[in-house]
Amino acid sequence: MQIKIVHGDAVTPHIADLARLRIAVFRAFPYLYEGSEDYEASYLATYAKSPESLFVLALDGDRIVGASTGVPMTDASGEFKAPFIDAGIDPQTVFYFGESVLLDSYRGRGLGVRFFKEREAYARRLGRFDWCAFCAVERPADHPLRPAGYVPLDAFWGKRGYGKRADLRTMLSWQDIGEAEETEKPMTFWLKPAR
Repeated sequence: MQIKIVHGDAVTPHIADLARLRIAVFRAFPYLYEGSEDYEASYLATYAKSPESLFVLALDGDRIVGASTGVPMTDASGEFKAPFIDAGIDPQTVFYFGESVLLDSYRGRGLGVRFFKEREAYARRLGRFDWCAFCAVERPADHPLRPAGYVPLDAFWGKRGYGKRADLRTMLSWQDIGEAEETEKPMTFWLKPAR
C-alpha cells in the first residue's frame, strides 16, 4: 500500500479510475448512487481546475483502492457554499472535504484516519482557513434499503473532532439505485476548526 498526494490538474491521469471507484463505493447505503462515469469525470474535473485542490490516493500497486479529496470552499459549487453564506460564515475561511471513498476490503487499516489527517494538515499548511468541513447524506432510519446492522460514521467523525451542524444543510440530486430519475437528498455539514 502506498499513499500518493496530487494537486490540481496533476490528478488528470487518474480521473477515469477515480470515477469508477466513486461509483463502486457510493452504490452502498447510505448513498445508493446509480452513477455514471461521464458525470463522475465531469465532477472530478472541477476539482482538477482548482490549483489548491488535494487528492489523497491510496494505491495497492498501481490500482487506486481509495481516495480522499479537498478544495478551498471558494472553488466548490454554489450548493456547497450557500449554507455557509446564509449562516454568516465566509466561504473563504472554509476548506471543503469532498469525499473519502475506500473499497470494502481495504477498510479497517487506518486509511480513513489517514485521509482526514492528510486533508487537515494540507488545510493548515495553506494557512488561511478557520474551518474544515464536509457534508453527508441524511437517510431516514427506516429507509427500505438500510442494511441490517448498519452503523453510520457519526462516531468515527466525532472521534476526529468534527461536529454535526444541523443549521448547515444543502440538497444534492442524484439517481438512486432502482430509481428512474434523480431526486434531491438532504446533506448536513460537519465542521472542525482548521487550526
